[in-house]
Amino acid sequence: MYDIFILIAGLALILAGANYLVDGSSSIARKFGLSDFIVGITIVAIGTSAPEMAVSFISAVKGNTDMAVGNAIGSNIFNTLVILGLTATIFPIGLTGNNIRKDIPFGFLAAAVLCVIGLDKYIDGTSESLISRTDGILLLLFFTVFMVYTLYSAKAVSPAETAGDNYDRPAPAESLAEIPDKSGEKHRKTGVSALMIIGGLAGLIYGGDLFIGSASSIARKIGISEAVIAITLMAGGTSLPELASSLVAAYKKKTDLALGNILGSNIANIFLILGGSAVIRPLGMENIGVLDLGTLLLSSLLIFVTAFTFQKKRIDRPEGIIFLILYVTFIVLLLKN
Repeated sequence: MYDIFILIAGLALILAGANYLVDGSSSIARKFGLSDFIVGITIVAIGTSAPEMAVSFISAVKGNTDMAVGNAIGSNIFNTLVILGLTATIFPIGLTGNNIRKDIPFGFLAAAVLCVIGLDKYIDGTSESLISRTDGILLLLFFTVFMVYTLYSAKAVSPAETAGDNYDRPAPAESLAEIPDKSGEKHRKTGVSALMIIGGLAGLIYGGDLFIGSASSIARKIGISEAVIAITLMAGGTSLPELASSLVAAYKKKTDLALGNILGSNIANIFLILGGSAVIRPLGMENIGVLDLGTLLLSSLLIFVTAFTFQKKRIDRPEGIIFLILYVTFIVLLLKN
């Protein structure tokens, strides 16, 4: 009974934190003339990736490198197929020209780089596949380039790029700072918005920690194996902040924030989190199979494909459902193997 209570409390904290994070971030975006997407792909994405960072860094310190790598890969697959799938099912996600030409390809690059590193054993004929410290430094450099590019493009991009391409965005002539919002974001002070972001992130992280701990305890008590816990609860549990933030953003029709959150989190999981973990301790990838890496690469590619299927420049509801079906298929195949 105690574990169930903690589980519910963790979920409540996650949802409350997501609500404050979305409102505060959107308010900051309007205050400084930044799009919801830019805020989502930077502040929100890194913040909601904090659970994955904590798990992977601690795992690397303790020498449990399988958990560090598996958590990052599993989280990325969950982010794309489950979170984007659910978000698009609730409210279709619009894609801009910049998303299609730059942001989504950068996410695919992150997955491709990890796949190349993970297949060293087959490509170079080495004795084992390993993310070395040198690889880790390279991944961190990739993340630095991504962040610099994203912030630079936020200043350089034209209003037509940030507002005109998406079907649910305001017309280019309207300034983000002038758009009224039902939640009162227009009149909210910057300090209050910042506190909302910090408080929201704290709720997400602490709530996610409570949820993972209680869910793992319940799973063990009812006899679920450690492997199943790692595949489902660890990857899915550490992605709960992204899930809650994206679903709340979709409900509030802030699909830019949801898309930016997922793309940014996926990039951070590989470049920042795995890069930092590898610098702490080289990460072996012996237990990461072709199915895992193939699904990771496929899920990244599918985001790009959705821009040209069904209604163009949108991740539609049918595509969201396809994402969810693919995740269930992946889990079934993984358990069979």
